[in-house]
Amino acid sequence: MTINEMRTKRAKAWDAAKAFLDSHTNANGMLSPEDDAVYTKMENEIADYSKEIARLERREALDAELNMPTSKRITEKPDAPKPEDEKTGKASDTYKKAFWNQLRSKMGVTTPELRNALQEGTDSEGGYLVPDEFEHTLITAMNNATIIRPLAHVITTSSGAHKIPVVASHGSAAWIDEEGAYTEGDETFGQAQLDAHKVGTIIKVSEELLNDSAFDLEGYFVSEFARRIGEKEEEAFLVGNGTLKPTGILNTTGGGEVGVTSASATAITADELIDLYHSLKEPYRKDAVWILNDSTVKAIRKLKDGNGQYLWQPGIKDGEENTILGRPYFTSAFVPSIAAGAKTVIFGNINYYWIGDREGITFKRLNELYAGNGQVGFLAYKRLDGKTVLPEAIKVLQMKSA
Repeated sequence: MTINEMRTKRAKAWDAAKAFLDSHTNANGMLSPEDDAVYTKMENEIADYSKEIARLERREALDAELNMPTSKRITEKPDAPKPEDEKTGKASDTYKKAFWNQLRSKMGVTTPELRNALQEGTDSEGGYLVPDEFEHTLITAMNNATIIRPLAHVITTSSGAHKIPVVASHGSAAWIDEEGAYTEGDETFGQAQLDAHKVGTIIKVSEELLNDSAFDLEGYFVSEFARRIGEKEEEAFLVGNGTLKPTGILNTTGGGEVGVTSASATAITADELIDLYHSLKEPYRKDAVWILNDSTVKAIRKLKDGNGQYLWQPGIKDGEENTILGRPYFTSAFVPSIAAGAKTVIFGNINYYWIGDREGITFKRLNELYAGNGQVGFLAYKRLDGKTVLPEAIKVLQMKSA
């Protein structure tokens, strides 16, 4: 079944769920226990369609990436001189070959040429920086594994800390008399510093698999690194406290601004979501998105605006996203669910959350640590930071305290 067919089925299921909800709610707007069970089943069916659509979209993206050519056709004569822009350092084929030889074999690189090439990427802690092409693949995989990274503004730095100017207050214009003095209205700038916090993991592989030339070691590293590091990154980008990790959007200090506080500690109303939408200044709304827990989406699906229209709407056309109040939403398990005092809904332009990636991702082979289990460990780590550079561009709904 195609993605478009799945979207059509999901849209029909949603229409049926809305019709059921409209026809079975009592005078108080409540469902009977039996009807609530039926409606929950219909919601679960819609959620299953959404998961399958997302899976098919990921498969399409992966197919497109894997179908790209991995090498160029030979168009030059065998004895033709090499072009001046031949790849060097971590981008060279020689470095790539030396890097994978070092990881696959306990003996490591075996020729002076490969040993010399590997010196280009030696890390201060004894590991080796991954080849440029592989680093790009890892970053792409992490983009697919997280929601914040593709939405945020990402920069690459070569040093440990990077200071960026941010607007602390805006200037303004004024009406003046003919030949009158102009009113000064300069912008006030501050600084935000992106540090280099270290995040890492140990990936274990059996010696048998390492010795099997058919085993896709690179593909395994990509999937495991993206899953593990991506998960820790997303947690920090959302709820990190800034101590040895990025400062999250929901952190009390340095995060987004609270735009609305709910009247209840256990429920969100349609009016509160509308208020949160309008608490964000209009220039930021056109690129704004919602970020919330999947359980919160389930609660919002039952809400209507003053015209009787559901706030949540499914995407029907190819490439069209599900929306809340006309803006796309994303779900993350790291956004707190509805509970007293919790910050449960984010609405804003996430491009004002900056991620600073320290240049280079390092892998280090651990020969002896897991030898007793017939395994080889690979330590993989990178350095990065993340901060909200303009809090007014990202608003948060916080639940009432108990």
